[in-house]
Amino acid sequence: MKIKKNLLLIFTRNPELGKCKTRLAATIGDHAALEIYKFLLNHTVTITKNLGGEKHVYYSECVWENDIWDNLRFDKKLQQGDDLGQRMQNAFENGFNSGFEKIIIIGSDMYDLSQSDLEEAFSKLEANEFVIGPAEDGGYYLLGMKALTHSVFQNKSWGTETVLSDTIKDIEDKKVFMLPAKNDVDHYEDIKDIEAFQPYLKHIKE
Repeated sequence: MKIKKNLLLIFTRNPELGKCKTRLAATIGDHAALEIYKFLLNHTVTITKNLGGEKHVYYSECVWENDIWDNLRFDKKLQQGDDLGQRMQNAFENGFNSGFEKIIIIGSDMYDLSQSDLEEAFSKLEANEFVIGPAEDGGYYLLGMKALTHSVFQNKSWGTETVLSDTIKDIEDKKVFMLPAKNDVDHYEDIKDIEAFQPYLKHIKE
């Protein structure tokens, strides 16, 4: 089997009205939430399109052939599994079965993430078995590993503040590098003071 080095997995929701950023939409409405999600998707394309290694975009509902993800830069796939843990595990498994040595997964709604952050994460996997980017809400915005470890995908309350601590317990005997904590975009409070989001929030500003 040919050894391929780096694989970035990008998990994304199809940007459809009423189906993305539902917690944010509860405050700002479905239309504004969709526009913000499209803005975040474009940011994710920008920080990943020139990253070295291969990149696989995993869609939540169905693969869109003609969208912002360039077919020449990104392989497009469909998430498979009953919950987020199964879907991530299957994506990692496919990557390792294809011969990749280092695999990292991110979502598509991290405004604070940059290409250099991703490059650092891959470089830290040289000397570590895992790399984790902790999110300020108790989850994580990035997870990377060099061998498939099923436990990190199992027995988690996905979307809650216990995901990060439970994941760390699964690998406490391993060599883990922790990246700086970052804030992901789930609620109005996450974006209300960030200038880039103001055009999408004018309708609810006092």
